[in-house]
Amino acid sequence: MGTMGHPGVALITGGAKGIGRGVALDLAAQGWSIAFCYRTSETAARETADAIRTRGGNPMARRCDVSDAAAAAQLVSEVEHEWGRIDVLVNGAGPYHRVNLFDETIEGWNEMFAGNLHPIFYLAKAVAPGMKARRAGHIINFSMANADQMVSQPDVTAHYIAKAGVLILTRTLAKLLAPHGINVNAVSPGFIDSGSAPPGELAGMTKRIPAGYIGTVEDTVAAVRYLLSDEARYVNGASIQISGAWGI
Repeated sequence: MGTMGHPGVALITGGAKGIGRGVALDLAAQGWSIAFCYRTSETAARETADAIRTRGGNPMARRCDVSDAAAAAQLVSEVEHEWGRIDVLVNGAGPYHRVNLFDETIEGWNEMFAGNLHPIFYLAKAVAPGMKARRAGHIINFSMANADQMVSQPDVTAHYIAKAGVLILTRTLAKLLAPHGINVNAVSPGFIDSGSAPPGELAGMTKRIPAGYIGTVEDTVAAVRYLLSDEARYVNGASIQISGAWGI
């Protein structure tokens, strides 16, 4: 859908803030209906819904923990009931914490997979039947710029393994759904000023980025916009790094 001539319906997880919000506002400007979910950011969700409306979109905000399989399926069902379809699924939710592997708790370990990897499976399974029936649809997942390198990650171990898993799941979904006219791709950011990391931490990373600067939410949104466009109709199972050459 995207720039395909008529507005569609998008479901965006983690859409109240950061990159998910950026994608929502971009689609809103094209008149889309946008359902987005959040876990705790109620104030941000209200502000985002207002911003979607202001830009010409049609918002639906829902509190939902998509790491719960039943809740994820219910969310899809609710959006389809309200608007009759889901053209685009953007899996933007994904918790992150930095802790040495041997200081990680069992709960923290499980949370990284439950929040970053499992919802993509739950939601893809739920949206696929409708997309197959219409022979059209897009699923966009978020990995990270160096996840395909499979390097050691002592301080973000579970998160990194989950993001590597996202790439495998993206390719698998692409292969299974391409015969039905559905495109599944990943966007893999490096250091993006999306509000999730403290500015000081980001500033310290600049020297490690070959391009010499931190990326913006708009840099990431532009990649999503491309993947949803007709120009990207033959792009399926890809991972687009948005990182200023960091992590490659």
